[in-house]
Amino acid sequence: MNSKSLMAALVATFAASSSMAMEKVTFGTNWLAQAEHGGFYQSVADGTYEACGLDVTIISGGPQVNNRALMLAGKIEFHMGGDLLQAFSAVQEGIPVVSVAAIFQKHPQVILAHPGKASSFEDLKDLTLLIGDNGFTSFYRWMMADYGFTEEQRRPYTFNPAPFLADEDVGMQGYLSSEPYVVAKEGGFEPEVFLIADAGYSTYATTIEAMADTIANRPEVVSCFVDGSIKGWYNYLYGDSSAADELIKADNPEMSDDKIAYAKDRMLEVGIVDSGDAVTMGIGVITESKVKDFYDKMVSAGVISDGLDWQSAFSTEFSGKGVGMDLK
Repeated sequence: MNSKSLMAALVATFAASSSMAMEKVTFGTNWLAQAEHGGFYQSVADGTYEACGLDVTIISGGPQVNNRALMLAGKIEFHMGGDLLQAFSAVQEGIPVVSVAAIFQKHPQVILAHPGKASSFEDLKDLTLLIGDNGFTSFYRWMMADYGFTEEQRRPYTFNPAPFLADEDVGMQGYLSSEPYVVAKEGGFEPEVFLIADAGYSTYATTIEAMADTIANRPEVVSCFVDGSIKGWYNYLYGDSSAADELIKADNPEMSDDKIAYAKDRMLEVGIVDSGDAVTMGIGVITESKVKDFYDKMVSAGVISDGLDWQSAFSTEFSGKGVGMDLK
């Protein structure tokens, strides 16, 4: 065997052994692939997960998919959580799910109004508001308790913007990167957009969840996945995200470049990922004080009962280590 053949054989052997050493894990998202999942796809695309020994597969959620149930059944290792109310609910039900990082420091829930119909969050009290059933039992209860919104002014939101578009005296719930985009496209105007996080709704969102057993028995895997995800989010927001965007579009063919660009711009504009404690402690950070603040608000609003072991819903062990700093 000549030297070139020997070198090729050694490279192949090394690649094979490296591949064998990679630990396969699966991350289930809670909806169809989109820019709001971009950092996770980024770390798959650029090899960040591989760098610490993980072969990560992302499986999309959707209307008929329950990836959280797969995690509870031990079929996948990590799940994309919603907000802290979901985490508190798990504690109440005795389910050992733990949030180990919080990618979104602000919840992207918004209330939309027609131009000139509201100049502040409190001005929304003068409008009829389209609020879905889940929103009515969560953030709208807080809006009633803290701001004086009423049950009478609320009408059910069916995720159809037509009633909002037809009536200037109607406001509508939405997702920062979704409904404002739809209204601009279908209604031909830019709506007033009020982020409920900026009004005090202080929950985290887009968390990374793991089972307590995974944390106890495979902490190095959890640490690698969290660090890799945080680095991915930094690179997705501030670097070249083209490869990640292609993976997103492959998993969700209905996702377009303009939708991805719009979502990324909105996340950066209002600091969904890179604001608050993330500025000093790194992307993905969870702090006990912020969780406690939101817990107290939800108890005060009657959304959850007092006496819950809220501290078991999260862990600060894996985030807040300065990973993903240098926020621009």
